[in-house]
Amino acid sequence: MATHLLERPAPVTIPDTEAGRLIVPVTGGTTTVPTYRVGAPDLQCRYPVIVGDDQVIGRAYRWHRDWIVLTTEGERNLRRPPKGTPGTDMAAAHLAQEYAAGRIGAVLLDQVLAEAPTPPCGPVPLLHPRMPVTDRNIESAQTAFVGLAAHHWRAVLTGFPGSDNHWFLSCELCPWEGPKFWSHLRGRNGEPPSARRHKGGCIGEDNVRRLISAYQ
Repeated sequence: MATHLLERPAPVTIPDTEAGRLIVPVTGGTTTVPTYRVGAPDLQCRYPVIVGDDQVIGRAYRWHRDWIVLTTEGERNLRRPPKGTPGTDMAAAHLAQEYAAGRIGAVLLDQVLAEAPTPPCGPVPLLHPRMPVTDRNIESAQTAFVGLAAHHWRAVLTGFPGSDNHWFLSCELCPWEGPKFWSHLRGRNGEPPSARRHKGGCIGEDNVRRLISAYQ
């Protein structure tokens, strides 16, 4: 199985909780909803929702267009967000309202970080744990790993999660890492994907095109 490109140990990554991208004080009926923020995703592409300095009220992740939240009360599928609403925004607002109503609790950030997954010292599995082992999924995964190698990406923790699920990847051209969709990385209509690669522009589009044969 084509995972030979993954053989060096990967660094441990933790959520960037100091730079949460969302701060939203709102009210819901007669209940005051606390200010909250969404932190950077962990290696399983789960976004922590944080109140105060260090209280994680839940984590949210996307699976086949649905958004699922993990809380002290277990897992709940929120289904798809309304058109035009980012899934992280919908999930964070839901968690804040549930917390304000006393239906879920909070976990200390230190505990969340201590329980965070760590990368394997070697190849990741071919398939994500949620992906059924079928001939079609195996073939798609093998194709995806070949594509990652050709475009200098590396899977950090899990195997192929499907084309339209978040996959935590590391850029091998610069230090960036984070969730990507394989459907965005494989290109369309026979054309290579965007040479911009990710936020920040990587090493510059000209250098990307020079280093990756698919653009030549």
